Amino acid sequence: MDKTMKQKIGQLMVFGFKGKTATPEIKKLIREHHVGGIILFARNIGTPEQVLALTTELQREAKNAGHEKPLLICIDQENGVVRRLGEGATIFPGSMILGATGRSENAYITGLLTGRELKALGINWNLAPVLDVNNNPDNPVIGVRSYGESAEMVSEFGKQAVKGMQDAGIITTLKHFPGHGDTNVDSHLDLPTIAHDMDRLKEIELKPFMDVIEQGADTIMSAHVYFPAIETEKNVPATLSKKVITGLLREDLGYNGVVTTDCMEMNAISEGIGTAEGAVEALKAGVDLIMISHLQARQYEAISYIQESLMTGEISEDIINDAYQRVMELKDKYLNWNDISLGSEPIVANVVGSKLHEVEAYEIYKQGITVVKNENILPLAVDESDRVLVVYPKNSYATQVEDKRYATFSLGETVQNLHDNTEVFELSNPPTTEEIASVKEIAKEFKAVIVGTLSVKPDDQQVKMVEELFQVNSHVIVIATRSPYDISYLPDVKAYLATYEFTAPALQAAIEAVFGKVKVKGRLPITLPQ
Repeated sequence: MDKTMKQKIGQLMVFGFKGKTATPEIKKLIREHHVGGIILFARNIGTPEQVLALTTELQREAKNAGHEKPLLICIDQENGVVRRLGEGATIFPGSMILGATGRSENAYITGLLTGRELKALGINWNLAPVLDVNNNPDNPVIGVRSYGESAEMVSEFGKQAVKGMQDAGIITTLKHFPGHGDTNVDSHLDLPTIAHDMDRLKEIELKPFMDVIEQGADTIMSAHVYFPAIETEKNVPATLSKKVITGLLREDLGYNGVVTTDCMEMNAISEGIGTAEGAVEALKAGVDLIMISHLQARQYEAISYIQESLMTGEISEDIINDAYQRVMELKDKYLNWNDISLGSEPIVANVVGSKLHEVEAYEIYKQGITVVKNENILPLAVDESDRVLVVYPKNSYATQVEDKRYATFSLGETVQNLHDNTEVFELSNPPTTEEIASVKEIAKEFKAVIVGTLSVKPDDQQVKMVEELFQVNSHVIVIATRSPYDISYLPDVKAYLATYEFTAPALQAAIEAVFGKVKVKGRLPITLPQ
């Protein structure tokens, strides 16, 4: 195989690596295999200065290796519960709290400001927005990552988010095609199935994708989900289905841009066909970029398997050339070596983590926090001598895509900052019977009890905890810190707020609303089950 074809294959790869500096291994892949795309995770992220130094180092390696165009450097900065940027970067509201504001211009503002911070850090491609319609309360992986349950609303907010990021010069990604909203299985763990017919898919799941494609989409990420209405072969996920990628997306919907896989190490692929074999099948299906986020062995296996498949004729050169052409057109549109400073000490623009961004974000948080129920409890009237109890279960990250670094509550600390006479109890997750009994015993001594819940399920100990507290204190205020559906299991609650995420500014706005310091205006973008 000639050098040019090897380099073209490299340009179709998006690989991840461990560490906050470019490893010898990733440098070798960029240099010797012309790998053209990099994905960053929390493991790669420190201060803004470190991130910019890393992205600059990666681009310098590509330039020195003779890459015609800069690297695609991508990240999952959906905001809310799925975010990768850490210290020094602004915390922006996630999709469902944006949906709860009812104002799609907030999606534009958030997209624009997020894009400006990414761009300033040398990240040129955001794996967002999520266009999945969350019409299944039991969805373990999408949930609050969606704008809501209405296809029309997801379309409108998605269009604005894309426009905002594009105006900041950032490549966007519509995900997860053809829809991951109505699943009750996490594709990181297994292969979900969506069994709806085509009429229903066009009405709900496909509508946001169709609308945003019409407006102008940069890339689309495929879902590791099986759609029997489209793919007749059993248990073939959309990522590997020519009927989905070429037939539906390219031919029926007229999309000619770049298609990327979700990570090919997710169990729906790696425990099925396998990562390397899946890479070949994805290319045959019409995908352009193969994403392998973690294991270097699997990255090399995929490159080798694609090269072998090309030599044996399983993949034609036309497939590689067509994918390469689409990727190069995307790079031509957004990336230019003249725009990248490859100096040894790049300087981070002061837009990252700026006061202006923080203020803009907090205004949106106040518009999105939702008082779902209030039976003459809020605002909470307390004087300095009144004792307030705060109780919540320890937060463990909800899905594999969420960032473990952010799996902590600042709920107790936030209340203490507003009311000195506050005691905080962090319980196990789920709370033990003994812990519930202890909290119940002391709760009667407090003027009010603020309870943080975290994605309550049937027969959950969190339900028992709230019910027990009701028995001894008439001022129990529940704050659902992630899933707004928690109230379905707590019908007797008299004061209930939804924050949709456990980020510090979301909890801050909710607590300020509890104490009457601010007015919040959000409305549920989902319907609560009866």
